[in-house]
Amino acid sequence: MQIGIGLPNQVRNVTPSIIPQWASNAETAGFTTLATIGRHAYPGVMDVVALAAAAAVTTEINLLSAVLLAPTWPAALLAKQIADIDGVSDGRLTLGVGVGSRSEEFLVPGLGLAGRGKRMKSDLETYQRLWSDEQIMPAGTRQVPVLIGGYSARTIPRMVRWGQGYIGGALPPAMTAPAFANAKNAWRDSGRPGQPRLIALAYFGLGDSESGRANIQHFYQFAPDHVAKNVVMCTSRASATTLLDEYTDLGVDEVVFIPAVADLDEITRLADIIHAAG
Repeated sequence: MQIGIGLPNQVRNVTPSIIPQWASNAETAGFTTLATIGRHAYPGVMDVVALAAAAAVTTEINLLSAVLLAPTWPAALLAKQIADIDGVSDGRLTLGVGVGSRSEEFLVPGLGLAGRGKRMKSDLETYQRLWSDEQIMPAGTRQVPVLIGGYSARTIPRMVRWGQGYIGGALPPAMTAPAFANAKNAWRDSGRPGQPRLIALAYFGLGDSESGRANIQHFYQFAPDHVAKNVVMCTSRASATTLLDEYTDLGVDEVVFIPAVADLDEITRLADIIHAAG
């Protein structure tokens, strides 16, 4: 199973200039993926900015938005930005998208909470069309791989139609296991070849865990209770390795640990645990 690490782009009041160094250090530490968390109405750094910064200072590590709230964006603009970031990274980006559920995240006039599900379908069609449009995209632009995240009943059908896999939320494995099982079953039943790519998220705060918990509580303060009260944060070697064991048993392809604090030493702390776990 692969192990990724998040960028601290949505740590509350993050200093944006830490992001390039974080990305470089994470690649040196041997993580397989750098991921972003997506929100607009929060004192953090936008997904596309963080991913572009990471693309510019790395050469091998994969990049992932986990997840970007697609219907909050004008589809053509996002398609262009994602393709450009993928080009800068030389084809290392995967676009993880969800529909969003909080009205304050929908900042663009005309792109409100209502109708976001229908827009998601239209947006995914737009991405695929524009990524093949040589009047808009540079030659060599590829169809960026798409993963779908979310909790609604429409999430898995969207994944089967448009995506290459599913991103589970940062909840305990016992809570995310049904969604991963549904993703695999729906993929098989649709007749698509192979298996969907399955990615699980979890927060970590190995140094100042108290600040980490406070940051997570603030980030999820208006989330539904079943999410806010169950967000996973690993604070020790034991909790991280137990989580990895549980997701290995579930057949998840990759676990991405999202930082709860923007401390560069957290990269080394997590890497030491991962390397010791083998």
